[in-house]
Amino acid sequence: MDKKTTIKNLLDLADIKVNGDRPWDIKIHNPDLYDRVLAGGSLALGEAYMDEWWDSDALDEFFNRILRSNIDQQVKWNPSAIWNVITAKLVNMQSRSRAYKVGEHHYDLGNDLFKKMLDKRLVYSCGYWKEADNIDNAQEAKLDLICRKIGLEKGMRVLDIGCGWGSFAHFAAEKYGAEVVGVTVSREQVKLGNERSKDLPVEIRLQDYRDLDDKFDRIVSIGMFEHVGSKNYRTFMQVANRCLRDEGLLLLHTIGSNISMVTTDPWIHKYIFPNGMIPSTRQIALASEGLFVMEDWHNFGVYYDKTLMAWYENFTKNWNKLGDRYDHRFYRMWTYYLLMSAGAFRARKNQLWQVVFSKKGVSGGYDSIR
Repeated sequence: MDKKTTIKNLLDLADIKVNGDRPWDIKIHNPDLYDRVLAGGSLALGEAYMDEWWDSDALDEFFNRILRSNIDQQVKWNPSAIWNVITAKLVNMQSRSRAYKVGEHHYDLGNDLFKKMLDKRLVYSCGYWKEADNIDNAQEAKLDLICRKIGLEKGMRVLDIGCGWGSFAHFAAEKYGAEVVGVTVSREQVKLGNERSKDLPVEIRLQDYRDLDDKFDRIVSIGMFEHVGSKNYRTFMQVANRCLRDEGLLLLHTIGSNISMVTTDPWIHKYIFPNGMIPSTRQIALASEGLFVMEDWHNFGVYYDKTLMAWYENFTKNWNKLGDRYDHRFYRMWTYYLLMSAGAFRARKNQLWQVVFSKKGVSGGYDSIR
């Protein structure tokens, strides 16, 4: 069987036609795509899209169908992917010396990009759409949900591990009267975060989480655990345990995987989040065992599809204001990142978890809040 027929047969399993007329069908512009993808797997597929070798009018739905049919499993084990797994097992890819790489590569791309793509508070994590009708409301609802889940009260000292541009810190200080310390590995986030919080009891630090040694009433980590890595999950929990007062609560907000992995998609690793890794329920449970009591586990991964599509809408709507700094290849790369991610959540391959932990168990029990 030739390579073109092999690819077509695989796509048939996902109800995707080559050069078909439905939005999720694939339009192939370069016939060498078949050889390239079979040789290079998901990395080659993404790079070929960036090179304009193929298109799909509904890239998000294309990936939803690919992932639901599991045909990605049949073409991903190329030499590059195998090497990534071997390297991840042998080397701590999220060590202290590498901690700032993702900040430089991704979060320092430019505050202008994220201002145009995200909501007004610059929240770069999944929104809570239960009663929201737009991205601004969804993100405010998520921030308030977190504050309520940790029982935040005026005067409490809170640590935000992986604070981004300080969106949670600002909200918690403004709405709940908390004093917040946030840490990030992005210099651009520190700069803008401190500018935005100059009149609030908020401090944004450029600091690796492993260097933390203060005491806090509450700790949150929102969309940062995906950068910790399996070799460091236990260390993260030990740091959180060390910094949390005995009666405090820890809330972990993270993308989750249905299976335990030690690496990420090769294209995502190369172009978006170097050394990223999505944890599983098992990995989180093992990392926290003996250190925390798990009080609550909330999955609202279906809302990440909606969040990513809102970001994509903002990104495309504002591209004319960004084009002077970012080229067309970047546009296709970012489009691929956002819509592939939306498809993964739509296919339920990725989840979004909020997990609440206590150190010794909440006296009388914890009331789950939704």
